[in-house]
Amino acid sequence: MLDANMKTQLKAYLEKVSRPFEIVASLDESAKSHELRSLLLDIATLSDHITVREDGQDTRRPSFALQRPDTEMHLRFAGIPMGHEFTSLILALLQTGGHPPRLSEEKIAQIKGIEGEYAFETYFSLSCQNCPDVVQALNVMAVLNPNIRHVAIDGALFQNEVEERQVMSVPSIYLNGELFSQGRMGVDEILAKIDTGAAAREAAQLNEKEPFDVLIVGGGPAGAAAAVYAARKGIRTGVAAERFGGQVLDTMAIENFVSVQETEGPKLARQLEEHVKQYDVDIMNLQRASSLIPAIEPGGLHEIRFDGGASLKARSVILSTGARWRELNVPGEQQYRNKGVAYCPHCDGPLFKGKQVGVVGGGNSGIEAAIDLAGIVAHVTVLEFADTLKADEVLQRKLRSLPNVTVITSAQTTEVVGDGGKMTGLIYKDRTTGQEHTLELAGVFVQIGLLPNSEWLNGTLKTTRFGEIEIDNKGQTSVPGVFAAGDVTNIPYKQIIIAMGEGSRSALSAFDYLIRH
Repeated sequence: MLDANMKTQLKAYLEKVSRPFEIVASLDESAKSHELRSLLLDIATLSDHITVREDGQDTRRPSFALQRPDTEMHLRFAGIPMGHEFTSLILALLQTGGHPPRLSEEKIAQIKGIEGEYAFETYFSLSCQNCPDVVQALNVMAVLNPNIRHVAIDGALFQNEVEERQVMSVPSIYLNGELFSQGRMGVDEILAKIDTGAAAREAAQLNEKEPFDVLIVGGGPAGAAAAVYAARKGIRTGVAAERFGGQVLDTMAIENFVSVQETEGPKLARQLEEHVKQYDVDIMNLQRASSLIPAIEPGGLHEIRFDGGASLKARSVILSTGARWRELNVPGEQQYRNKGVAYCPHCDGPLFKGKQVGVVGGGNSGIEAAIDLAGIVAHVTVLEFADTLKADEVLQRKLRSLPNVTVITSAQTTEVVGDGGKMTGLIYKDRTTGQEHTLELAGVFVQIGLLPNSEWLNGTLKTTRFGEIEIDNKGQTSVPGVFAAGDVTNIPYKQIIIAMGEGSRSALSAFDYLIRH
């Protein structure tokens, strides 16, 4: 199963295993079971502390559990955790084998203190870049607390379950048989939902913090760059972010980041956070800004309030809240969101294997999505509002070479339809004739650009008619001492490398402001 190079790398990791444990496999005669057996036996040969049993009785086959002889623990993979989930497997092996997780002592104590019974099930796909965060978070919680159980399930391998539960988006997380959440989550987010007093405790701690010299709101590429540049100036720097990494976390392949030939969004996000942590920066995650109260006079304290009840003050502020996927805003979209309406083809594409799907949007992201989906699904229909596609010609040529793709231009999507439980199709209007058509589709991937995360500012500073924050050539907004950077602003090109440059500029401008006021 594993080639020589992977075995060498894995053996180096497994040297950190210090406690014996068993891998208990539940197998049948299927080809996938044979693949899993091969993988597990390969793993067992790489460490004297790991043994494999094949007498598991779990109903999901192939699957395997990690079990310690001296400790109750409930951690299982249903499927073969390769692709993006191979890292999840390695971490699970290490943590089961006694290697400490990369969590603060405070966080470990919080997990161990959770009472009650929590049986989590996570449906993932091997191509999903958002899924490993969820799988790894719940795995480490299962290792630390016997009250927490976790099964990570490959949705593409257990199609019957996916159909029965109508799982149409990954990661999908179930708790005690009921839908718990969908989308990327880490340890902090999960704890915030099951530990009901965590938010209030966090807000109280934040309210006690002294004012910052510069407070950065948002932790994407712009916010990370701003934090590094501000911290290097020796000023008191804080970053309050809903999720560190921002929109980059939802990006698959990145091939235009100069000096790095190819990387993936989650990997880059981790590197950004690690770089920021090299400096004396106060990072405050899970903080969604709700309002800005500008200083009464230049040089005074600005206040940022957050949804959880916390409030932070700073002499200068950098707004880098980024952007999110733009929605269709048509009837049925919200009703069937994650029930056929999707925004990440890499994450959710495998769940539509062999089915008819649509892509709305003929720009680069839409055509890239269509090309990727064409290799998985039965047929892809691309709908573009304009009379021509807007994607680069190289992508259009690739698209035209695919036999299972149809392109419809001058198409205005007017409604998503379904049976009450899941999407069954969409309605579009031919803009040349005015005639409406219905397409029978199992899913639709919306790829029509980005929308700035600026609603929370509520008219406190100048924005464009599109909601983008207006800035000058130094990143200064219409409010003195408040700067902005990245995709939330009116810069013409929304690119990671540009956002980083803008973040750096805003930090330098904020420093200049501080020394003058």
